[in-house]
Amino acid sequence: QVQLVESGGGLVQAGDSLRLSCVGSDNTFRDYAVGWFRQTPEREREYVAAISWTGSSTDYANLMKGRVTISRDNANNTVYLQMNALAPEDAAVYSCSPFPHPYTTAGAMGFLPANHPHYRWGQGTQVTVSS
Repeated sequence: QVQLVESGGGLVQAGDSLRLSCVGSDNTFRDYAVGWFRQTPEREREYVAAISWTGSSTDYANLMKGRVTISRDNANNTVYLQMNALAPEDAAVYSCSPFPHPYTTAGAMGFLPANHPHYRWGQGTQVTVSS
C-alpha cells in the first residue's frame, strides 16, 4: 500500500497562509483521487477538499471553501493544499488520503464519511493559528 507523508504545517498568525504537501510513496498514488482532512481532539475528522486522479476536477467542503485550493503534481506524486486567510478555528492536524478506488473524480470523496475505514493516513501535519 502507498505510504503518505504530509508536511507544511506550522504556527502562523490569523490571516496568514500555508501550503501543505502530501507525498505518496509510489507511482500508484497518481491513479487515485486524493482528499485532505483535518481533525482536532474536540472534533471528529472533517473533510476539507479533494482532487481527482487526473487533477481535472476538485471538490471543496463548505467549511473552508473559498480559502483553500487543492492541486496535484503527478510527476512528483504530490498533492498540495493551499490555505489562505487562516483563522484560529482552522487549527488542526491535517491529513491526506487516497480514495479507496482508483480513477475517480474528486466528488467521490465527498460521498464517503471522513472516518471511512478504507481511507489510509500518514502522520498528519499540525497547523496552529494564533489570534
